[in-house]
Amino acid sequence: MLIGKYDGIEIHRKEKILYVNFLVQHRVISTCSVNGGLRDDLEGIANHQLCEPLGHDKKDLKVVTESPVDYSKSVFAKYGLSPEKRVLFGTAANMNYAVVESKEYRDLQVVAISTGGVKKNAGRAGDPATIYEKDGKFISAKCEVDEPCGTINTIIIINKELTHGAMAMSIVNASEAKAASLQELTVNSHYSCGLATGTGTDQIGIASRLTGETPLTSAGKHTKLGELIGLTVRVSIKKTLAFQDSLTPQSQRSAKVHLERFGIDKESMIKKICSFLDEEKSKLFQKNFATINNDSVTVAATSAFVHLRDKIEWGILPENCLPEIFSSYGAQLSASISGKFERVGYYRESLSSEEMGICNHTFTNFICKSFALGFSEKWE
Repeated sequence: MLIGKYDGIEIHRKEKILYVNFLVQHRVISTCSVNGGLRDDLEGIANHQLCEPLGHDKKDLKVVTESPVDYSKSVFAKYGLSPEKRVLFGTAANMNYAVVESKEYRDLQVVAISTGGVKKNAGRAGDPATIYEKDGKFISAKCEVDEPCGTINTIIIINKELTHGAMAMSIVNASEAKAASLQELTVNSHYSCGLATGTGTDQIGIASRLTGETPLTSAGKHTKLGELIGLTVRVSIKKTLAFQDSLTPQSQRSAKVHLERFGIDKESMIKKICSFLDEEKSKLFQKNFATINNDSVTVAATSAFVHLRDKIEWGILPENCLPEIFSSYGAQLSASISGKFERVGYYRESLSSEEMGICNHTFTNFICKSFALGFSEKWE
């Protein structure tokens, strides 16, 4: 089915594949292991759902990692496309959730097509890795390797010719745009206590139309081309994550979400907070956790506290200011829950004697103590 037609290209979707056909010659740069790199002789780019997002038998997926060429040939043969003249991306994301976003400035047009999921595989650049490659084979770098589940694939089409250097720069700009979209959604890394910048299996393909005119030499953020790449990628990724993962700004309005990257979940958070409350208030808190967790003022106080904790870890704020920062912002969190902001001074004094630190256990323990302190006074 034809789902879009732009300057020099057509976008089709059929069953589990979405593919771009070039109507005229394009220059392509891609991360694909088959026909990847920089090419001027391709007929298109494709994105294929190769498995279910969760629970799919790994044996069915061995051909993808052990023989990418065979995987590419089998997929393209099924859909009547030439494997020698295309690049193919694999993903567990639903092709029905692909988002096409286009932007124009004068005669310049950029089209971005994104699919994605980040529920299990989101990570931050520099996180601990689990795989080492040697002699063409991937070796586990730890005893057990979790099944990767989550990939952001992006195809970008530019209706102007780019130099080789500008093609490479466009990948940099698109990658920064992807990281910005995850930052705006507060996506947590699953491998560290940082915010995610992507997933461990992201792929990208960028095509520029070979017009014969003077090529564009830059795709940086100061250029209109760079701006259009950034806008289309950010919007398309955020929209596709809303479809695939129900990941939206509203779904991220949660104190728990901001704390998950420090090793706490709903169950452990409730248990820890209730350990600081008497039996009656503990039962009341458990029944009303969702309402408190999603309260805008409480989320604001929690996220501000988390951000300051990050600033200490990054060295922007000195660690010797930690007692003042923790007691003050813990007090703000307590007041946001109790609604008694005139009691901030009391909360600050009460929390000043608690153990403080940026390690995960100490930090989340202090947060939960602040929650409990505020809730203990909410109805008094």
